[in-house]
Amino acid sequence: MKTTETPAPLPAESGAPIAKTDVPPYAPPKEKKEGTVLNVFSHGVLVIWAFMVVLPLLWAVMTSFKDDRSIFSSPWSLPDSLHFDNWSRAWTQANMSDYFLNTVLVVGGSLIGTLVLGSMAAYVLARFDFPGNRFIYFLFIGGMSFPIMLALVPLFYVVNNMGLLNTIHGLILVYIAYSLPFTVFFLTAFFRTLPTSIAEAAFVDGASHSRTFFQIMLPMAKPGLISVGIFNFLGQWNQYMLPTVLNTDPDKRVLTQGLVQLAVSQGYKGDWSGLFAGLVMAMLPVLAAYIIFQRQVVQGLTAGALK
Repeated sequence: MKTTETPAPLPAESGAPIAKTDVPPYAPPKEKKEGTVLNVFSHGVLVIWAFMVVLPLLWAVMTSFKDDRSIFSSPWSLPDSLHFDNWSRAWTQANMSDYFLNTVLVVGGSLIGTLVLGSMAAYVLARFDFPGNRFIYFLFIGGMSFPIMLALVPLFYVVNNMGLLNTIHGLILVYIAYSLPFTVFFLTAFFRTLPTSIAEAAFVDGASHSRTFFQIMLPMAKPGLISVGIFNFLGQWNQYMLPTVLNTDPDKRVLTQGLVQLAVSQGYKGDWSGLFAGLVMAMLPVLAAYIIFQRQVVQGLTAGALK
């Protein structure tokens, strides 16, 4: 049975005309513009937000180097000369040095206590299964939603009955109790992301639970500790309500109380340059802490998602 095959087209002979077929012209692919409007809008919002945050900060720093006459005559202009005496006057005459020292003692002690106690509680809740585990965990979460204003009056009487009113260590204990719910909630989720094989290997080698926690698991949780430490530092450094109620001794005031007292007293004297200098002094530690540890904060917040 013979089949008819279509012969292959012969190559065109030299000099013979070649038939042209209709070939559509090459069109370059169009650039994808999906999401361009959204990106422009989001970047515009970020620029506006950054401008709203940075402008008051720069204005406060600039004003702290002016004299009182320049603050009112030309508030938006650069200072004609740097008046460093504003800072020295606020540091010595307005007792900002004492307020700063009290704040460092209170925040430093409470931050260490919060991280140690919070990390221990979070490690137990994340790694050990025992009756009441979830109940205790939800108690800490409930503490985050409890308004501190509702506890001020009973808290005042409790601290007073314990003899801790108007004391540095009493304020430290209150700060620790105030910061523990968020710390336990944050670190519990972080400890759950850490591998269990390393802790099991330590147990096989004869390490105790405390040694495994302090020498193995706690160093592995360093990003989470830095992140929650920064958040607690910001909240405790800027805390005003608790020290106002529990710390009425003028010699034990913290920075937030000192700034309010400085604003009241200097408002009558007209020393606005000293007031702005004290305000910048209170802001500098917070800005320095965030600038130094901003990368660790981001790593700690995203570690659970990346693992």
